[in-house]
Amino acid sequence: MIRLTDFFDSFNIHIKERNSKILAEATIDSRRVLPGSIFFALKGDRVDGHQFIPQAIAKGAQLIVMDQETACEIPVIDLEKIDTKDLLAIPEMPFGVKVSNTLRAMQKIAAHQRQVIDPHVIGITGSVGKSSTKELVAEVLAQHYHTHKNPGNYNNEIGLPLTLINSGYGHKCVVLEMGFYYPGEIKFLCEIAVPEIGIVTNIGTVHAERAGSQQMIAQGKAELVEALPADGIAILNYDDPLVRSMAKKTNARVLFYGLSPKAHLWADNIQGKGLQGIIFDLHYEGMKFHIQAPLLGRHSVQTILRASAAGLALGMNWEEIIQGLHKGHTQLRLVTVRTESGALILDDTYNATPESMIAALDLLRELKGHKIAVLGDMLELGEYEELGHAQVGRHAASVVNHLVTVGKLGAKIAETASEAGLAENAITSVNNSAEAVEVLKYNLTQDDVVLIKGSHGLRMDTIAAALEQTQ
Repeated sequence: MIRLTDFFDSFNIHIKERNSKILAEATIDSRRVLPGSIFFALKGDRVDGHQFIPQAIAKGAQLIVMDQETACEIPVIDLEKIDTKDLLAIPEMPFGVKVSNTLRAMQKIAAHQRQVIDPHVIGITGSVGKSSTKELVAEVLAQHYHTHKNPGNYNNEIGLPLTLINSGYGHKCVVLEMGFYYPGEIKFLCEIAVPEIGIVTNIGTVHAERAGSQQMIAQGKAELVEALPADGIAILNYDDPLVRSMAKKTNARVLFYGLSPKAHLWADNIQGKGLQGIIFDLHYEGMKFHIQAPLLGRHSVQTILRASAAGLALGMNWEEIIQGLHKGHTQLRLVTVRTESGALILDDTYNATPESMIAALDLLRELKGHKIAVLGDMLELGEYEELGHAQVGRHAASVVNHLVTVGKLGAKIAETASEAGLAENAITSVNNSAEAVEVLKYNLTQDDVVLIKGSHGLRMDTIAAALEQTQ
């Protein structure tokens, strides 16, 4: 939300009456418009938001930001024709504002709104675990601060500005996931958000096809810690050498977390309890806390350490932090359902990297039952494509009773699993998700635990949906 006054102040334009009217949620999707919203008409590769301006107005949008002439019957203020020395008289709502570039205007407004609200901004990046970390960090900080976070995957040059504009004037913390596809992207996002705390999860092979080598990915992720102020805090994964080395690239104070006693905040005695969560000991400055948390998988310990570090960075006490950890029960990506036959389906089909595949297999290892893994292609790995699929195949061989692979790259997982000792009759390779359904449906029993995971492009989520319906 944003006051009308602050909206125009973003462009160094002052209005005649200091209007305290607050506009509701900013959006680029006319279907999401609420009464009193701002609608930003963006031109995309396939869709031009300008054609949806009438629908946005009909649903109650009060302010339309556009960068081309439209036929809508509302008054339009052309900001390029306004003398900033004059006081602007604004018309009755709804009205439009014409700018030279809608996206650039949205980013400019967001940067100004960040300064007006002046919250603690926490930026989060990394190859795996950004979203789960964002959610748990927000849960922990909410025990002490009024906290806002970016919804879903609003982690790019469009979603992050929208998140900042939609921050409330009472928010004291804003938690922002920051995605990375090309060098300079996170630096640009930091120029808008100005984070004071930066969290880096790890450096994996995700998006290597677009970004280049792991070293190039590490350089891109390091843009977050490079942007932190001297009085800021960089929360870095001590267990990942590429992240640990980022300590040399920041002027901020460094707080290391990990499974090594050399980290400032570290964990040991980790016990995975399957779907009941995890238990471990957490250590910090000579203190030890026995933690039981509802998050799934041993890899979730790292997520908990990051959220705890964020709380410590903002001066929270351990009682508040632990209370937030206990509330962090949302498992963002992994969904568990049971079929009518009683088989347990672990639907982790949002996306896949070698790191997240191995973590999911480790969770499968913790569960009792006949273990079946349905694993598909991992896309966008670039030069790590063969190595990544081979790593997953070897790990799967040590965990599963039966392996079903989907896709051409999935076949590499099957090949390596066989080489690692998994019996040939325990491996099935299919071309697509529909064929995987045919292999599995009607054949699962109450003893089966089925992990389904692969890149989103394979639409492996349809496997879980089909199995739930046919069993």
